Amino acid sequence: MLVFDGAKILDAQLINLVDFLQEGDVVVFNDAKVIKAKLTAKILRNSAQLEFNLDQKNQGLWNALCRPAKKVQAGDQLEIAPDFFAEVKEKSDDGTIRIKFDCDSDELFAKLEKYGSVPLPPYIKREEEVSSDQKNYQTIYAAKGMAAAAPTAGLHFSEKIFATLETKKIEKVFVTLNIGAGTFLPVRTDFLKDHKMHSEFFSLSAEAAKIINLAKSRGKRIVAVGTTSLRVLESAVDENGLLQPMNISTQIFIHPPYAFKIVDILMTNFHLPKSTLFMLICAFVGKERAFEIYNHAISQQYRFYSYGDSSLLFRGEC
Repeated sequence: MLVFDGAKILDAQLINLVDFLQEGDVVVFNDAKVIKAKLTAKILRNSAQLEFNLDQKNQGLWNALCRPAKKVQAGDQLEIAPDFFAEVKEKSDDGTIRIKFDCDSDELFAKLEKYGSVPLPPYIKREEEVSSDQKNYQTIYAAKGMAAAAPTAGLHFSEKIFATLETKKIEKVFVTLNIGAGTFLPVRTDFLKDHKMHSEFFSLSAEAAKIINLAKSRGKRIVAVGTTSLRVLESAVDENGLLQPMNISTQIFIHPPYAFKIVDILMTNFHLPKSTLFMLICAFVGKERAFEIYNHAISQQYRFYSYGDSSLLFRGEC
């Protein structure tokens, strides 16, 4: 685990996480559960094969990223299995589609479990599904929601590390953000203002908001485990700097300059270049520091991306 303490870069081990935290700090986790969101189907119109990853559900329709997008069009019927069909209701210029399944929600999740596969990031290549991914691409505290990608910063945690947090009287709080496949999309526009940020549904309970607000009022620090937890907290804060309970979607795009209102420390993996996630890191520690941190990680052969190593970043000035 790389640690940036606000002044210098340190090389540490994640088992020693509590050494960098203090009694009364609050660690915030995203407890979203990854569903088997990757599906293959036959387009009945032309018998072409289609692969798609479910993204977010909106007004009864599921958004999905598909390939090859040129083979599919609005109105197409998709056969996923002899007892599992969907209809393409809309197709966007960027190749994303909106589909409606032929079953209700309860039946859908049973069929996803049966016919779907783990929606690994596109940079993880698999000739065939690896059974260990079903366990490895899920946090030990996954409980709610329906994410199309894992909150990968949380993959590092074990019951042993949770026990060390409890011993030091560091509080754990859980929020839920349904991570969508759009999290992997790079920024392709010349200007950040022109980038269309993907939308993700989140839930922040009254109890979680109360615990975090109380800790902030006492001068304690808030630690976001993952960029998704951070996006929840920064989306739910009001003009007085207080978190409000919410069940809503967010399209927050955090990039320099940005004034953080809640999060003091961020634990996160190392992200792709040109991604909105790396831009968030630049906003959190400052652009020059972010490049310094990543250059150090490369020189020390830290592993990047979803199954990679972690970093613990203390907030700096942009």
